[in-house]
Amino acid sequence: MDFFNYWVVIALMMTGLYIVMAQQNLVKKLLGLNIFQTAIFILYISVAKVLGGTAPIYTESATLYSNPLPHVLILTAIVVGIATMALALALVVRIHGAYGSIEDDEIRDRSKQ
Repeated sequence: MDFFNYWVVIALMMTGLYIVMAQQNLVKKLLGLNIFQTAIFILYISVAKVLGGTAPIYTESATLYSNPLPHVLILTAIVVGIATMALALALVVRIHGAYGSIEDDEIRDRSKQ
């Protein structure tokens, strides 16, 4: 059970990568990218865990502290990821309005005409 988080990360990464590569629907591709991004977040948080570490607040009894920087970086990455996903979904809406479809093949065929 020590490596459970890493197995979850690998499963999520492979699932997200498969969805991005196998699907032709743009919304499904964005969801695959979101799953892949979540796997990266879990990986960073798992690596940042310090066994026996306490919050980085000075006390006489604490000798081992956890570094809060990875958690702060992931929190920032989550906010950026949400904003990027909102922009990507807005672009998909515009693509649907321009081409009448959100399927890769149909968009490619209609853009050549």
